[in-house]
Amino acid sequence: MSEHTSEPARPTIISPDTQRGDAKTRTPPGQTLTAKWPVLHYGKVPKVDPHAPGWSLRVFGRCDNEYELTYDELRAMPSVDVVCDMHCVTHWSRLDNRFTGVPTRAIIERAKPDPDVKFVMCHGENGFTTNVSLDQFIADDCILAYQWDGQELTAEHGYPVRGIVPRLYLWKSAKWLRGIELRYTDAPGFWEQNGYHMKGDPWKEQRFGW
Repeated sequence: MSEHTSEPARPTIISPDTQRGDAKTRTPPGQTLTAKWPVLHYGKVPKVDPHAPGWSLRVFGRCDNEYELTYDELRAMPSVDVVCDMHCVTHWSRLDNRFTGVPTRAIIERAKPDPDVKFVMCHGENGFTTNVSLDQFIADDCILAYQWDGQELTAEHGYPVRGIVPRLYLWKSAKWLRGIELRYTDAPGFWEQNGYHMKGDPWKEQRFGW
């Protein structure tokens, strides 16, 4: 008998949009498929060391249990794989991605949000923010991801932690995540303040405006 035992397989969650049908059916209006993962962001890519003193992921706002996680604590939490499609507001889509991370529902439930919480504001490095409704943020296919297709996220794609909200345009999946704020009311984040849509549903082409 082998002295080594394999780790139990992580649960795999299939995002509903990947089950719409063939590639054409799964591609929202105005989108073009790509096999690459283009790099798009505002400003310089931050150099983040999640093991350095001072780094933490903070969950705060309208809740009974504000808390912070170190990177090691986050990585120690039960994880899942999510198979999903990505849709960028700049008109490209990439199908059949596999992200690994911690379910956002577990992150939020630990904070014990007030009953009237309806929204979250995701806070990233360099002051980046984006708003998402709470219902969308804690959907079964939403995670705080640290791996993509079995590899650690690169800095350009959000290392060390990126929110993944597959059913919205990709800017709602905040890179370099540092904080999740629980809110009663909605408010525009960085790109929303600069003209992007408050909701960002690719199937409704909610690219710009409110």
